[in-house]
Amino acid sequence: MKRVLSISTLYPNSHAPRFGTFVARSLEALAKRGDWKVSVVNPIGIPPIAFGKYKPLAAAAIDGIEHGVEIFRPKFTLIPRFGARSNPSNIARKILPLVERLHAQQPFALVDAQFFYPDGPAAAWIAERLGLPLSIKARGSDITFWGAKDFAREQMLHAAARATGLIAVSQALADDMVALGMSRRKIALNYTGLDRDRFRPLGNVALRSTLSKELGIALPATAPVFSTVGALVQHKGQDLVIGALAKIAGAHLVLVGKGEDERHLRNLAQDLRVADRVHFTGSVDHDLLPLILSTSDAMVLPSAREGLANAWVEALACGTPIVISDVGGARELLTAHTAGVIVERTVEAVAQGMEQVLAAKADPQAVAAFAERFSWDRNAADLAAHFERLTGSG
Repeated sequence: MKRVLSISTLYPNSHAPRFGTFVARSLEALAKRGDWKVSVVNPIGIPPIAFGKYKPLAAAAIDGIEHGVEIFRPKFTLIPRFGARSNPSNIARKILPLVERLHAQQPFALVDAQFFYPDGPAAAWIAERLGLPLSIKARGSDITFWGAKDFAREQMLHAAARATGLIAVSQALADDMVALGMSRRKIALNYTGLDRDRFRPLGNVALRSTLSKELGIALPATAPVFSTVGALVQHKGQDLVIGALAKIAGAHLVLVGKGEDERHLRNLAQDLRVADRVHFTGSVDHDLLPLILSTSDAMVLPSAREGLANAWVEALACGTPIVISDVGGARELLTAHTAGVIVERTVEAVAQGMEQVLAAKADPQAVAAFAERFSWDRNAADLAAHFERLTGSG
């Protein structure tokens, strides 16, 4: 069995169990195949003094075996707001002794980075020190956000040049990588996966009542219900959805996620007099998310940037149409109006898209068909084949 060293700042832990779950599911599926042993180094950035949110995060820096994946969580020094330029080198220096010890015990065949910045440059330095092939995965904001910053772009392009192969989660993102200066011949596609047993049309007329009890909120039995799934941060566009909701009489919105924008969003809902129709759930258990999606008339996520969002695919798999912006792989996924609409990032356009979906009354099974090609098994098979090519055994 070959061994891959996967470096990922995106990974769930006991303090943030929903953070980077898509990375965990992919690597767990790879480990389950049995042809690659997966060892993850999940560097956790902690300031010199672990204050506020960093204190429980520091306590969550615990190693272990999780769902068949070997996890190491070393802490590196993070300077909040000002340390982004030096994070790759700080990570690399911190994890090198651990990586060298693990490599001596059982050699790695490949180094893998699961996000382009800061993971990619750190992984490039580690791969060079170990003399190993390198794969770097791009997921969306790592290219569109960090790639727009000179200091990060320079490090990313150096890492991409060092890499044996690159991965994009959509063709549109691959095009963005090429536009940034990366080699197209190195890029393979690896579409996201999906837990098909969990995300499927549930079709139970009593779901809203059940969900209301589970979440402690009052959802209407017949009025429109929309959901938005994603971190409460500015680029996800929840403010546009709340603005659009104010234009749709009687409709409710379930906001799944947490983040720095929550106070602003709550104030906005108050200002627009829809606070009684906007329900903040925070992070929810993954078993509850399919219920939220299945009870929704649409999942609305007008992001400023995405690769190919898991929330899009999970909503479709539940038979729920989506209203999304024209970013990342949106047009690769939403190939017909049956499953939703692509809208501009304005309140008026989002509201129009939501009303359009309500009027269409799409059949849940027809919507779910758009997610048929996604599974974690397929994601892992494609990832394994990519790794085999890079190590010369595929």
